[in-house]
Amino acid sequence: MDILQPQGWAKPRGYSNGVVARGRTVCVSGMVGWDAQCVFHSDDFATQVRQALQNIVEVLAEADADPEHIVRMTWYVLDKKEYVGAYKEVGEAYRDIIGRHFPAMTAVQVAALIEDRAKVEIEVTAIVPE
Repeated sequence: MDILQPQGWAKPRGYSNGVVARGRTVCVSGMVGWDAQCVFHSDDFATQVRQALQNIVEVLAEADADPEHIVRMTWYVLDKKEYVGAYKEVGEAYRDIIGRHFPAMTAVQVAALIEDRAKVEIEVTAIVPE
C-alpha cells in the first residue's frame, strides 16, 4: 500500500489524502458502538467509537486482515460538535486499536443513524496483499 501525497500539499493529520493498494478486497459494513450481542454499554461518543473500531478489527480478522490493511474509512456522526469535542479521546481509541495507520478517510454529519442509540457508524475497506 502506498500513501498518495501530492507534492506541495500540507500533510494531513490523522488521515491520508489517498491510498493505492493491490490485493484481496475486504469490505466491512458500518459498525456502531455496540458489542457482539448488539448491546450498547455507553452513550458516550468516544466510548462508542472505541467499540465500533474494535468491532471493525474483529470483522477484519475473519478475513485474515489487520488494521494496517485498511485503505478507506467513512465515519458517519450525528453531531459534528460532539465529534470535534472528543478528538483527544477518539484519537487515543484509534491509536490503541488501529495504531498509527491513517488510511483515506471521510467524516460526514448525518441527520440520523438506523440504530437509535448509535452516535457514530464507521465503515471500512481493506486490501490484503496477495
